[in-house]
Amino acid sequence: MATTTSTYTVLSLEDAAREAGPGPAAILNPPDPALGTRGRVRLRTALDLNAFGGSAIWVEKAGANVVFPHDELGPGAAGHEELYVVLQGAATFVVDGEEFAAPSGTAVAVPADLRREATATEDGTVVLAIGAKPGEAFRPGPGEATLEFYALYANKDYEGCLSVLREALEEYPGNAMILYNIACCESLLGNGDAALAALEESLTGWPEYKEQAASDDDLAQLREDARFQALVA
Repeated sequence: MATTTSTYTVLSLEDAAREAGPGPAAILNPPDPALGTRGRVRLRTALDLNAFGGSAIWVEKAGANVVFPHDELGPGAAGHEELYVVLQGAATFVVDGEEFAAPSGTAVAVPADLRREATATEDGTVVLAIGAKPGEAFRPGPGEATLEFYALYANKDYEGCLSVLREALEEYPGNAMILYNIACCESLLGNGDAALAALEESLTGWPEYKEQAASDDDLAQLREDARFQALVA
């Protein structure tokens, strides 16, 4: 008779977050060194979770962002309803403009459309974040699908960047964030027509990128092109 063996995993969240460091995105947006180090462990991969996404964020010092300002509606987001639990230390949350204290043991539930952020008010604060899109089977968001992009971009491997981004675009067709980054990499490689085509599709999906595109150094070679000027007007 066949038998089934179930397994489980135990993880120290603080230790795992310390070891993981601030994550790939911090290559381009490093934390303020005056606020100590920061770590984020992606629990979906660390624990082989499939039903929902989750992270644990640890910060060394009070004053550091433990949840960066965001909502879950933009092209880089996944539309998740999120639950934050302060496991250690304490934080001040701001949700939809309302500020409140969140000592250890506090749970904060935030729907996708509300802007949220949190700042540690004690050294060594750890916050658990769990999210999923209501009514749908979980899948990673476009931000997670492009994590390999950051190190390649920092190393100016724009061909490598495009490989990662095109693969992500197959999973998220028409995603404005992915298309915007494709436009930047094509521009940096001197492929003006390809850059403009990707940028046009990106701005059609998310016009809020126009202001960023107008001054983005990655798109500098396109600025004298009448087609670019029309896109960002």
